[in-house]
Parts: sequence; C-alpha cells; structure tokens
Amino acid sequence: MSGLIFLKLGGSLITEKHTPMTPRLEVISRLAEEIAEVKNEKPGLQLVLGHGSGSFGHTPANQHGTRQGVNTPEQWRGFHEVWLQARRLNSIVIDALHQTGIAAMSFPVSAGARTSEMKIVSWDLTPMQAALQSGILPVVYGDVVFDEQIGGTILSTEDIFRHLTGILNPQQILLAGLEPGVWADYPQRSQLVKTITPENFDSLIPAIAGAAETDVTGGMRSKVQEMLQLVKIFPDLEICIFSGDTAGQIKTALLEIPSGTRIKNLVP
Repeated sequence: MSGLIFLKLGGSLITEKHTPMTPRLEVISRLAEEIAEVKNEKPGLQLVLGHGSGSFGHTPANQHGTRQGVNTPEQWRGFHEVWLQARRLNSIVIDALHQTGIAAMSFPVSAGARTSEMKIVSWDLTPMQAALQSGILPVVYGDVVFDEQIGGTILSTEDIFRHLTGILNPQQILLAGLEPGVWADYPQRSQLVKTITPENFDSLIPAIAGAAETDVTGGMRSKVQEMLQLVKIFPDLEICIFSGDTAGQIKTALLEIPSGTRIKNLVP
C-alpha cells in the first residue's frame, strides 16, 4: 500500500509508567490534535495508528506473567485483567481522536488474531483494509491474544506492526516515545545513536537499555531487534525511533523527515 505509514504512540509517552493505570490525558489530546492537523493538511495520508499499553497493560501483565503463557485459572484471570486495562487505555485514545474529528476504529488482536508461540498465524485483515480504503483510521495496540501452544500471551505493538508489514507494505514505521532516540549510554543519555543497522547492532547491545520502566514485552532492546528483523526482510522500509513528548514532533515526523534514531538495512 504505497505511502502508508505506521505510527506508534509508546506507552511511556501516553501513560505515567511509574503510576499504574494513569493516562497522560493532556499529552494524548495533543497527540490526537497533531494527527488531525496532519490529516487535514494531507487528506490522502494513509496511516495505521498503534499505541502501547504503558502502566495500564504492563502492570497486571508483569504481576501474572501473561507474556510467557497462560494455563491456570489464576493466570486466565490475569489474562482478562490485562485485556481489560489495555482496552480502557485504548478507549481513552479513541475518544481523544474522536474529539478532534478523526474517525478512528480499533482492531484489537484479542478479538481477531490467533498466535502460535507468540507469532500470528491467522488474522483476517479484510475489515482493516476496508477501513483504510474508506478513510477510517485503524488503531491497534498492545493486547492479549489466544495462543495455540501456550494458551495465551501478549503481543506488543511492534509484534503487530511486524505482521502487518508483510501484508500492508508500509513505507515508514515511526515509533514515538519519551526519549529522542536510542541511547548508546542509557541512563547517562549523552550519546544518541543516529543509525542502527544489522551490522552495528551487536556492538551496541551492551549499551542499549532493556527498558526504563516495567515493560513485559522486552523494552528498547527488544523493539530495536524487532525492527531490525523487518528491515532485513524489507530493505526499503524506513524506521525511526524518536520523541513525541514535545509539541509538534508527531506532526513533523508525519509531514517531514523525523529526527531520532534510524533503523535501516545497510545498503551495499
């Protein structure tokens, strides 16, 4: 799908990650307004929006170990709690988009996808493709899913983007969080990595932080690894990790060239 962009609003950006179930409402509203401004200025923009679960989903997921598998009655109650909290945050995001006039519709993996060992094996994307063609903004988010091998698990937004990339063929994946990119020396934050490729990633592994707060889906290192796998398969794909915490950064990223850390396949 030519010109399609995947944009993720990270959990650390839209929630207070150190305080369970606490949204950053002003930030969410601002981000929605910036997306609306872009769609008004560029009506033909093709966009799939994703967001993390932050302190909503990750808190119960960490308590119940949901990512690793679900089997016992207690674990299934935890599975449901993760689903409930992730859905609550998604409702806040959808409401904020609606307030700006954006027609947005959620496509939760918990309702339509099936995984095997954390990999999506079935998901009918016909409704999502119809939404894109109709000018409706599809929204996905970190969510629980039923798994054929381990009962249940959690898919991050990056997991979902990875699956969607092979079908929808986006031009760009933009990952907005609190940090301006990937730090080579977190938590000192003095050396920002400008470009990450399959060739230099191994040398950066010791320096790249896993996560600043609780993140059951692996944190920064896991996100970078997920995106590196994608650029190996789709060498023309443009991926950028950047900050959305300052007004105007999301709008600039969607309309111009985003700042931050680029992840790309090294051209021979």
